[in-house]
Amino acid sequence: MQSECIIPVFPPLRVVLAEMNEANAQFSRGLMCDTGQGAPQDYAEAMRCYRKAADQGLACAKHNLGRMYVLGNGVAPDDQAAARWFREAAEQGFARAQYTLGRMHVQGKGVAQDLVEGAKWYRKAADQGNPYAMNNLGVMYRNGQGVSRDATEAVRWFRAAADQGNAAAQLNLGRIYDTGEGVPQDLAEARRCYRNAAEQGIVRAQFHVGRFFDQGRGVPVDHAEAIKWFRMAADQGDAKAQFSLGLSYDSGLGVPTDRKAAIHKAAIKWYRRAAENGNDAAQNNLGRMFEDGRLVPQDYAEAANWFRKAAEQNNSAAQFNLGRMYENGRGVARDYAMAIQWYRNASERGDAAAQFNLGTLYGSGRGVIADYVEAHKWLALAASRFPAAEKDKRNRALRNGNLVASRMTTTQIAEAQRREREWKPA
Repeated sequence: MQSECIIPVFPPLRVVLAEMNEANAQFSRGLMCDTGQGAPQDYAEAMRCYRKAADQGLACAKHNLGRMYVLGNGVAPDDQAAARWFREAAEQGFARAQYTLGRMHVQGKGVAQDLVEGAKWYRKAADQGNPYAMNNLGVMYRNGQGVSRDATEAVRWFRAAADQGNAAAQLNLGRIYDTGEGVPQDLAEARRCYRNAAEQGIVRAQFHVGRFFDQGRGVPVDHAEAIKWFRMAADQGDAKAQFSLGLSYDSGLGVPTDRKAAIHKAAIKWYRRAAENGNDAAQNNLGRMFEDGRLVPQDYAEAANWFRKAAEQNNSAAQFNLGRMYENGRGVARDYAMAIQWYRNASERGDAAAQFNLGTLYGSGRGVIADYVEAHKWLALAASRFPAAEKDKRNRALRNGNLVASRMTTTQIAEAQRREREWKPA
């Protein structure tokens, strides 16, 4: 008996093409309604068209459906529904969906947080040339998130994205060449990368370009050029740039010297903006200005207020300054115990002046039970940490330490020296 021949039946090619054309037409219509280009903006109609195209298997429509769910355009926001659509598009090889799905896994948005899964999807998108995925994969290699830490791989992916003009990658690559993290330090290459990102409007890159000109890193010092870049970033709210701009005006570098009143006013303005944006260095500098009455009316309470804001951010200079305010009763009620607390915080971070004052208070028993061992330890540390330019302060710490030692037993001195050897800055 002749065996039956089963012939597979496929849709005619014209049917397949018609379906593809229909899906593309629905997608195009959805895109016009989504963006308001070529048709009145209508998110509900965009959703309807995208879904029709997605139901016919069009990956870009699935991606856009996911985006609509993320943004809540034409539908209630639903990250889980978004993740499902992104996954369908990603599994069809759509690079933008792979990138977005990777980001959702990294952030734990719509799916359980899974850095390994996030890195996997970033790599799939990066392998297709998606610059955003390349940059984020570089970040994961740099930080050892979801992959083993690998500076060489980080540089490779940052470079690939930067070569496509990705500004975030240019900034990241600049940082790596700036610090020499995983590559030989190359200030010229760092400046080039920073500048590329800065010219695309990346605020932190603009700050770094200014910093290079201000400090002469890989370029001749040019304070006027530094101010230009600092101002670009400062005008966009970057607190570090605002502080640097205030410092430039305060020091008179790169600014006209014949308009002192305007320059002083600008220094205060930018310090205050930076301080109000949480910059601890600006808060400390503003505190010093109010304490000394320099460029502003003297106001100890206002000084203590700014010192406290910076001190609570672990700024050791501000912690020392706030300790002084408590010790001397300026702007706050005199309180030796609080002075000890703030001096200790600064001392543990290696501030020599705070170590000297802390050692002195332990030696005198003000605000704390007299403790010659602790006094000797802190005075010795202060003497070792004052720079050569502050020779008088170093000698004073040595003299006070010797005075304390004259009241100590051999055993106490040995214990103080042991504590000094074992101390490490926080």
